Amino acid sequence: MAKEYPVLEGAEPFYFEGNEIGILVSHGFTGSTQSMRPLGEAYAREGYSVCLPRLKGHGTHYEEMEMATYQDWIDSVEEGYRWLRERCSTIFVTGLSIGGTLTLYMAENHQEIKGIIPINAAIHIPDMAAAANLEDVRFLDAIGSDIKNPDIKELAYEKTPVRSLREITELMKKVKADLGKVTCPALIFVSKEDHVVPPSNSYDIFKSIKTGAKELVELENSYHVATLDNDQEQIIKRTLQFLRRALETTSLQE
Repeated sequence: MAKEYPVLEGAEPFYFEGNEIGILVSHGFTGSTQSMRPLGEAYAREGYSVCLPRLKGHGTHYEEMEMATYQDWIDSVEEGYRWLRERCSTIFVTGLSIGGTLTLYMAENHQEIKGIIPINAAIHIPDMAAAANLEDVRFLDAIGSDIKNPDIKELAYEKTPVRSLREITELMKKVKADLGKVTCPALIFVSKEDHVVPPSNSYDIFKSIKTGAKELVELENSYHVATLDNDQEQIIKRTLQFLRRALETTSLQE
């Protein structure tokens, strides 16, 4: 029987029941809800309904993450999406890193989503793909807390399971192959310096999605975990502007 680990303090899911506009928020690979909670709380203060689920195997112990599949991570965000659907008429999705990958997955598979905000999303990481093929190695060093601000630390695992790298590689392949299915408005954030996900991922996403309403914003003063870094307020501000524009466009079309 697999050992059960408690959820780390700060890694709990975040739910807020606000108005009929819902925002599904997803954290990144080996990280936790802590990396996205400031955004979730900011959107809640604006009155939006917010769901920030804890991806299965995250926010506890890396040995538990080792047992999770990419389908488990999809199921985690799908469950959050259902929670919002029960309460909201309009839903947007945002996510960091693999959370951005899951954001794209949701747009590929739910045409009713009104807009997406991927942040340093991943569709191809050569170093991870190579590491995923390692044999006789169970864990690698941590990849979390790539943050420029020296005073901020991400709540993330101190080791990365090789088995999990295989899962994330498969998820990225799946999402990359279906980028042409993304037709909703998109606001894409990319850190110009990122030591986890090559910035080229975001430029490739921007070129590949099939929406005319898309914008790419370069972050000048943050590394990978931009949601906790120096550009956090810019991400929040630009996202709120994006939501208002998308909602105005929707109301004009009705």
